[in-house]
Amino acid sequence: IGREAQVERAMEQMGVAKGSLEIINARVSDNNPLYTDMLYARLQRDGYLKRDAQRLVNQDRNVFGCCMLKNGDADGMVTGVTRNYDVALNDSLLVLDPIPGQAVIGMSMVINRGRTVFIADTSVTELPQGEDLANIAMESARAVRSLGFSPRVAFLSYSTFGNPMGERGEKVREAVAILDSMGGIDFEYEGDMSADVALNPSHKLLYPFSRLTGPANVLVMPAIHAASISTKLLESMSRATVIGPMLLGLEKPVQIASLGATVGDIVNLATIAAFDVDHVHGS
Repeated sequence: IGREAQVERAMEQMGVAKGSLEIINARVSDNNPLYTDMLYARLQRDGYLKRDAQRLVNQDRNVFGCCMLKNGDADGMVTGVTRNYDVALNDSLLVLDPIPGQAVIGMSMVINRGRTVFIADTSVTELPQGEDLANIAMESARAVRSLGFSPRVAFLSYSTFGNPMGERGEKVREAVAILDSMGGIDFEYEGDMSADVALNPSHKLLYPFSRLTGPANVLVMPAIHAASISTKLLESMSRATVIGPMLLGLEKPVQIASLGATVGDIVNLATIAAFDVDHVHGS
């Protein structure tokens, strides 16, 4: 989605043949009236006039792209790079809904020395409550299993099994209690615990009652600050490869690249979006 002349000029510089890509200019698309009516019907009781919906469709590429997804004119979308993550996410939520019964979260994949760990929520919920953390765990476990891993979820905190006590740690313990009360949870989970206890198998000797049968491979953070800071530290100060945040839980596959994302980051997110189309949404 973009201006034909600019995209074609970039294609020419890269040696990509014209006609090998479909370029859609949102301002002149024949689908604008259809998308405008669709968006207005969705937003009219939220204070939007029809001209507001028309302006969004004509001028906001994220809204236009999500309208394509909603109408079945595209399968997945990758956006971001030049816009703040939150702005791109809010644009998408104007058009798309969460999958019923699921939470919208961000999950990052960290690969280091042959080991893969998933961290959530890295991009959506700033200060999750106990119920939010439980939902983050369930959504993360579902996604990790679809990627071929057996999820072992650790709810991380500065505390380990109640020591020391504190407000954030209490939210984490509440999440564990919520999963306990639900019954039928089909993945391993445990908490509250510090990161070293979750990842180091030798600590199992100190806490033999832990329900995890091995080191955790899904780390649910107590807040977005901890999740975002930890993934960026790993990426900047070690040889770890960080993929994501991967956006999970929307009714259509949307991935948002962070500001300053590299070409490799964008390719990874496009691959995840394509995987999402094939394996999650059953296309």
